[in-house]
Amino acid sequence: MERAALLDEVRGIARQYLKPVADAGTPGRVNRPLLATLAEHGLLPRLFPSDGSVSARTMCLLREAIAYVSPEAETALALQGLGSYPILQSGSGHLSGRWIPEVAAGRAVAAFALTEPGAGSDAAALALRAEPDSDGFRLTGEKRWISNAPDADVYTVFARTGEGPGARGVSAFAVEGSSPGLSGESLELVAPHPIGTLVFDGVLVPRSHILGQPGRGFEVAMRTLDLFRPSVGAFAVGMAQAALDAAVAHAAERHAFERPLKDFQAVSHRLADMATKLEAARLLVYRAADKYDAAEPVTEASAMAKLFATEAAQEIVDAAIQVHGAQALEKGHMLEHLYREVRATRIYEGTSEIQRNVIARSLFG
Repeated sequence: MERAALLDEVRGIARQYLKPVADAGTPGRVNRPLLATLAEHGLLPRLFPSDGSVSARTMCLLREAIAYVSPEAETALALQGLGSYPILQSGSGHLSGRWIPEVAAGRAVAAFALTEPGAGSDAAALALRAEPDSDGFRLTGEKRWISNAPDADVYTVFARTGEGPGARGVSAFAVEGSSPGLSGESLELVAPHPIGTLVFDGVLVPRSHILGQPGRGFEVAMRTLDLFRPSVGAFAVGMAQAALDAAVAHAAERHAFERPLKDFQAVSHRLADMATKLEAARLLVYRAADKYDAAEPVTEASAMAKLFATEAAQEIVDAAIQVHGAQALEKGHMLEHLYREVRATRIYEGTSEIQRNVIARSLFG
């Protein structure tokens, strides 16, 4: 009951306050008024409770509820958490005090900078160099497909400090967006979210801005992704629920051959399959979130949740379009919008293939 009440509350806020601000934003760029609205209505602060605890279940509920109404608003919320949680979890008290209150208040924009042109799924192949320089490091190289780039105020950046090969030689840094030598440009993707490139031309980062231990940045990244992968599933579940509800309503109202579409078994059975996959996805998402909150091993459960929920959501949105027919392909239709939005969830924060690798490894110990 508590879950249903929170979903209803947040959906109401999203409809009345978030969606209008999200729709008024410039496609492909950070929407700072939207972040301020998320904070004003108490949604961003729920990701950063005053006692310092992090609830994966709360994050999933927020993401599912907002995604049902506005994927843009949901993404704005989620990226604030993704970009800043490494600072919250692994940064010094000074760094956390500098950035977390500002991010929670919607005044500072955070970003998670892991992917590079030659290092996507193989994150251990990072090439961005971090070379010692006095009491800090000089970062040189490029990041690509970074959400909130190039407009973020602070980036969690993963770079190679060389303590060892592969993942063992990667460190994590908090890098201010205004740092001299840091530049970038926006990229235009199928769904126009803020995303872009970053170029580091000898960017100086103080040693005190290392997150966690030198050479152990990959652990910082995986700790963050274990938390966020189930909530990517929740994002997908929210969009899939919106698609299913639209398909059910359309099948009840639209008539063909003198009877409603719902009376055709081909349609009703497809809707039944959609509903079943959606509920299975939701259960996997909240199972993983509860394991995280109980401090249980969660890597396998997170991978399962992200894999199944995002794949199922893609199928559900596609099936909803099929039920609607050509009208759902018109630009501006809710399902056309969801079709573009849902596709990327199977790629970012670990592709479906990477999630299968994670699950398979767990099967063999």
